[in-house]
Amino acid sequence: MRINCMYFSPTGGTKKVMEFFCEKMPAEQWIDLSIRDCDYSTYEFGEEDVCIIAVPSYGGRVPGIVLERMKQMKVQGAKAVIAAVYGNRAYDDTLLELKEECGACGFEVVAALAAVAEHSIVRQYGAGRPDEEDRKELQEFAKRVQESLENAYIEDNGQEINNKKELKVPGNSPYREYNGVPLKPKAGHDCTKCGKCAAECPVGAIPEDNPDTVDEDKCISCMRCITVCPQHARKVNSVLVLGTAAKLKKVCSGRKPNELFL
Repeated sequence: MRINCMYFSPTGGTKKVMEFFCEKMPAEQWIDLSIRDCDYSTYEFGEEDVCIIAVPSYGGRVPGIVLERMKQMKVQGAKAVIAAVYGNRAYDDTLLELKEECGACGFEVVAALAAVAEHSIVRQYGAGRPDEEDRKELQEFAKRVQESLENAYIEDNGQEINNKKELKVPGNSPYREYNGVPLKPKAGHDCTKCGKCAAECPVGAIPEDNPDTVDEDKCISCMRCITVCPQHARKVNSVLVLGTAAKLKKVCSGRKPNELFL
């Protein structure tokens, strides 16, 4: 059994969830789904592979760019553990969409989790998560998943038979409609045009020859550019952030639990 971890984590929260999970289920290979110039068609997974696939929930959906890159991979019967990471509001249809898309790609989804991380735009929601309490919970779940994978087959007249039932996860179909958010990071006067944001933008929304601008039609508001800017020059309109924070206050307040499915 070879364990692989693939993740889309523009601001680091989703990757941190995976790092905690993989402390008890170590991955031999880590695949960053945010790399724009990567040839994902070179990845092949078969029956001996287990792929842990983690994405942030954007408006209750899987980021479209993740699905595009997963569909380039060659998959034949690999097992998948899927994860939706959300900013303390809700993950809506993210897990169901990810499960169904994984199935269409050739994965057999055997476990799933929804975990909280700090909100990528309104940082006070889910602040500090995943924390030590989350870490312990994720580690314990990883141990359970590994044990389940090791005991997934029973002997019947000398033949191995999969004794696992189809995994059920929350969500609705048709999926929740999501058309992005109007919060697009822009460069301020401190921008030195170093180009780091353009190089690391997952969708190429920042022109390399003019990195203090942004193509708002391409931008998916992942906030990667804010995270990587060495001058802290890229920001989202503060008035819009305050308005979003007020709008989300009721649904994002309090500590939301992680949800585990096996």
